[in-house]
Amino acid sequence: MKYRFSKSLEGFSSSAVREILKLTQGSSIISFAGGLPAEEFFPLDAVSEAFQRVIGGGKQALQYGLTEGYKPLRESLCRRMAAKNMHVTPDDMLLTTGSQQAIDLLTRAYIDQDDVILVESPTYLAAIQVFQAKGAKVYSVESDSDGMVLEDLKAKIAAHNPKMVYVIPTFSNPAGRAWSLERRQGLLDICSAAEVLILEDDPYGEIQFNEAESYPTIFSLGGSSEGGCVVYTSTFSKTVAPAFRTGWVMADQAVIRQIARFKQSADLHSSTIDQQTLYHLLEHFDLDAHISLIREHYGERMKFMANLLSELNWPGLKWEEPKGGMFIWVELPEQIRAEDLLKIAVQEGVAFVPGSTFFAENPKYNTMRLNYTHTDRENTILGMQKLAKAMESYLQNA
Repeated sequence: MKYRFSKSLEGFSSSAVREILKLTQGSSIISFAGGLPAEEFFPLDAVSEAFQRVIGGGKQALQYGLTEGYKPLRESLCRRMAAKNMHVTPDDMLLTTGSQQAIDLLTRAYIDQDDVILVESPTYLAAIQVFQAKGAKVYSVESDSDGMVLEDLKAKIAAHNPKMVYVIPTFSNPAGRAWSLERRQGLLDICSAAEVLILEDDPYGEIQFNEAESYPTIFSLGGSSEGGCVVYTSTFSKTVAPAFRTGWVMADQAVIRQIARFKQSADLHSSTIDQQTLYHLLEHFDLDAHISLIREHYGERMKFMANLLSELNWPGLKWEEPKGGMFIWVELPEQIRAEDLLKIAVQEGVAFVPGSTFFAENPKYNTMRLNYTHTDRENTILGMQKLAKAMESYLQNA
């Protein structure tokens, strides 16, 4: 059989993170590669209790559900969103199989072949894959520690007439950036005036190390979902557990209706038993206290890894301590190619993600992303020692 695959696969590469995770599964390799939360903080007892509540409700719990998702969970999420000054109704929301599906469904519903999408530099690699698979043209906007540079955003909108801007403004993947209020408001104002849709991806926003600081969502700055230019998505993967694969997307009801049409063709609805379990978890478990717990531990792990980085004393090594999220973005000495360093690092027993995969264009090959949330202190020390040894070997053979 000669298989005739879709042209959408042309130039479409598999996820570098997924491929690296394959190498680390069931092996002794210490992985700083995946965006994995720490299993020791999963609320196992609370999840078990919530699941038993679902099953105790009778056989109906195992039935098909609404495409938009389990309504009591949507209602509960609306209350949580209101605490962040995002006021929506269940009709403004759809539950998805992780926020990754929200990106995919919105792209299917809104983007045509050769439409232009603007992204940060760097940005989430799986989003780039989704956009390119749809045939979109993806261009980067110059970005710094405060977010997209507004002057360059204006220039790119004028030059390319984009249909959408995709951003992760709060503790971004991979760079860990937290946009300034000026940049958030500026993006909203510029895109609103130009009638460009904003997709705000917020999987990490609650993993905030300094609770006194304020990072309003761009969606909240818009004031209302009705007629707004912001589509917001988030997930339970980082705060509860990724195995639920449950996220949500919020927007004007006209947008939600079209996303729902594409979801019907994709999977009818996401797992209702997972959604019901999450509903009971939110009703009977203090999720905010749990989030405070993981914030504390992840903040300590970030500081610990940052201190180990500072001890490496590699000339030209640069990074900024993130104010939240799960990643440290590292710039290596200019002569270092991270893809080549990774090959040696895996042989030494440690893995990371080369940074070049996170660029829509003009990749920086001397960059890498390190995850600090999953690995305990002992293995972080060992992993950084292995990384230092890999760098020593790289330089010797350069």
